[in-house]
Parts: sequence; structure tokens; C-alpha cells
Amino acid sequence: MPRHRKPTAAERRNKEKMEPHRTLPSSTATPSLTTPDYLFRSIDEVAKRLKPEAPVQCVFPEAVRTQAKRFIELFPGTVLYAVKCNPGADILRHMYAAGIRHFDVASLDEARLVRGLFKDAKLHFMHPVKSREAIRRAYRMGIRDFSLDSAAELMKLMEETKSARDLRLFIRLAVAGNAAAYDLSGKFGAAPSVAADLLRHARKVAAKVGICFHVGSQCMDPVAYTAAIGRALDVATKAKVKIDILDIGGGFPATYPNLIPPPLEAFIDAIKGAAQPLIDQGAELWCEPGRAMVAAGAAMLVRVTLRKGRRLYINDGTYGSLFDAGALGWRFPVRLVRPQKGGKGNTYKDAGARPPSEKFVPFMFYGPTCDNLDKMKGPFLLPEDTQEGDWIEIGMLGAYGSTMQTRFNGFHSEVVATVWPEAAPFAFERPRRKSVMTPGQPEPATQQVSAMRRAVTPLTMPKATEQPQQLSLIADEPQGSQQSLNAPGHSQGPPLSAK
Repeated sequence: MPRHRKPTAAERRNKEKMEPHRTLPSSTATPSLTTPDYLFRSIDEVAKRLKPEAPVQCVFPEAVRTQAKRFIELFPGTVLYAVKCNPGADILRHMYAAGIRHFDVASLDEARLVRGLFKDAKLHFMHPVKSREAIRRAYRMGIRDFSLDSAAELMKLMEETKSARDLRLFIRLAVAGNAAAYDLSGKFGAAPSVAADLLRHARKVAAKVGICFHVGSQCMDPVAYTAAIGRALDVATKAKVKIDILDIGGGFPATYPNLIPPPLEAFIDAIKGAAQPLIDQGAELWCEPGRAMVAAGAAMLVRVTLRKGRRLYINDGTYGSLFDAGALGWRFPVRLVRPQKGGKGNTYKDAGARPPSEKFVPFMFYGPTCDNLDKMKGPFLLPEDTQEGDWIEIGMLGAYGSTMQTRFNGFHSEVVATVWPEAAPFAFERPRRKSVMTPGQPEPATQQVSAMRRAVTPLTMPKATEQPQQLSLIADEPQGSQQSLNAPGHSQGPPLSAK
């Protein structure tokens, strides 16, 4: 039998050059903390240059950074980003660039993801129910903050950390969620009497103790925080325990059609007033925003595959990025994307080379899978002549959008495009060099997707005539009377799509 010799270093390098790169998820794509590899100035440019057949997550760095800075500036304490809301590495990097250093993680994978990106990040494991392995490994990673809502969980924490004396334990308190669009009170949280007992036990074994709660996702009333903080004060008083930290959780709202919340400042003022007694006693104040931080930070660019009357079949749905639209019946702002005719980037040809109709009508969306549950009732206001081949921008999907994707029926997309018109002009420059076109090689203006699934394209400035339509925020109003997504007083960041 011939003996196989070990390849030399030079042979290994040559083999690596010849082998195709493995496809990696977009969450591992960009090594830079601040500037992604490829930029677009608008979503219309993404559609025009890439002509994507799969859904594209369009990230708006300026919106993410602005909202993160607002929370840091306004909140009188420590801001933890809730990673579960959008764990994309692009989003996390922009958070970090804006000054976020604390991250609320709900699993080992989230903890590993953040730690792999930022060695100096502070991780807080605020899921009230964890496996023994998760506790053990998290502690080895240096995580010391854990939440719990039962005596059994407290026992697990002590056993798996070998009764460590450097733990910071948070008692998850049950609070009312009737002011939230999505009530989270049924699954986690200890009743006040139980919470008081847990607080006394935790005080004996932990370096620091705190109380945490969650008023529900998309909380629409600042008074909900006032009531929850009052309940936490009552529990601490009953337990006769001085708490070191009050974590008010998340729940801060974003702006959606028919869900227009008070401004962020109103929530902060209510929280400050209610928590002042604890602050005066030396307690720290924490919060865990997710939705309000990143909802405006991304949109999905989807394509119409078929029209049946007022029903549009699109390439994304309930099993993809539109879970909230399907399962919860939420409505999202939408805008038809049919870039202007002209040059190699002409995308009107699939729509008869006509500009969109000025008349808007309501549509229902159906997703790409075979399941009858894969539908989004809306209604979604779009031009009357919306048809197969058109693209649609669905806004406010930076939160619980792409992170909810499954692979059901084989439908899945990890393509990401960064839309950053506010970036410095030099960021859009590309080195000019002559290249020899080989047979089968796509022209530079056609779609390319890198080995890391990031959308790649040479960039040119849009023509002056290319004016994208505004996203329809209030789905029941005609286009001419729509409110801006960034109307004064709302808790949103910069515009969703580049104009």
C-alpha cells in the first residue's frame, strides 16, 4: 500500500486558495467594529443593483447608534442591550460603537457570541430558568449576574457554582403586563410573598442582590413602570433587605402603525420619579431595552412572487422575519420599491416599465411556505398596481425580525445589506482597476454575494430623479397624509430607509 506523505506548508496554502470558501452566517461577516465592507445609500439601490430573489435584511447603522446613544444619555443608570431582540453581529457592533458595554444574554450561545466580538463586554444572564450546564459554563466564562424566580433555581445556582460568594442574584418579580401589546407576565416572575422569601435567602449567599421585572413587550404606558417599581419597593420593605440593584427590564416601545407610544422621555421621567427612594439608598438602576433600541435599525426587502386580487404572495413570512405580523397580527410600515428606469439597473421591466400608481389600496400578505398559517392580514397599504416582480420594504423589523427565522420548507435567507447614507463619502469609494472578465463571470453591476453572505456591489450615487416613497406608517391613511416615522416626540431614531 502506498504511504501518504504529509503535505507541505506551501501545498496547504495552494490548496486553500483553490478551495471555495464556506458559507458563513451574516452574524460572523464583518471584522470591522465601525465600517462594514459594502455600503448602499438607499434600499432602492439595494434592489436596483442586486435584484435579490431572497429576502434581504437592510441594516441602518445610524438609527441603531442614535437610539443607543439616546438611552445612554437619558437613562439614569446602566443600559443593558437585550441580545435576543436582534443578535446580528452588525447590530451588536454598532451598539458597541455607540457606547453600549453591557449585554443581557438569555443563553450560552448569546453569551459566546458577544464575548467573541467584545472581550471587555459585561454579560448578564437574566433568563430566570437556566439549565445546570448553562449555569456552570456561564460562571466559568466570568458571568456573575443571574436572575431567578424560584427556590429550585436558587439551589441550582448555588450547586453549579459551588456556593460561590461573588454572585449577584436578581429576584424576578411578577408584575402586571396589561399596558403592553405583548403580555409576558404568565411565564416568569415570583409573587410578592415568594419574592420576599427569595430575596432574604439570596441576601445570605450572594455578594449583591437585586430585584428585576418585565412590564411586557411594547409597553404603551409609563405608569406601568411606576406601578412595577412600587411593587418592588414593597417587596424589599417586606423582606427587610436593602437591595443593591433594581433592574426594570425592557418593554420600552417602538412606533408601529396604530401603536404610537409616548416619547421615551416620558418613560424615563416616570422611572426616575418612582425609583428615587431606592436611588437615595444607594441602589443602582439598570434597564434592558431591546425593541426600542433596534426596531428602526433594520428593514426587510422582500419580493412579490404572485398577486391574487388583494393578496400578495411574497418571499418572506410568518416562518421568516414576519412572525409578529403573522402570529400576533401586528402591522408594519411598508413601501413599494420599484427603482427608476434607466441603465443596466432598470428594474421596471418586470412591472411593465411603469411608475407606481398614486392610488393606494390595502393588501394581505402570504408567505412562501406551504402552511396556511403563513399569512399576514395587515392590511398593508401599497400602490394599486403592485404586482409580481416588485420589491417591498417592510420597516421596523430591526427587532424580532430576522432573528425569528426558521428553515421551514427550506426558506431561509442570511443576506444583509448595510444602508448608510450618513457614512463619510470615502466609505463608498472603490479602487479602480482593470480586470479581465472570464466566461460566466457576472458583470460588476450584477448581484454578487460574498462567501460570508454579505451583499456585494459597486456603488454609484442614485440619480437625482430617484426619490423613494415614504414608508406607510399609518396603514389606514392615504399616502398624502402619512406621518413621518420620526415624528417629533416619538421614541424612534433616524429614518428607516435612506432618502
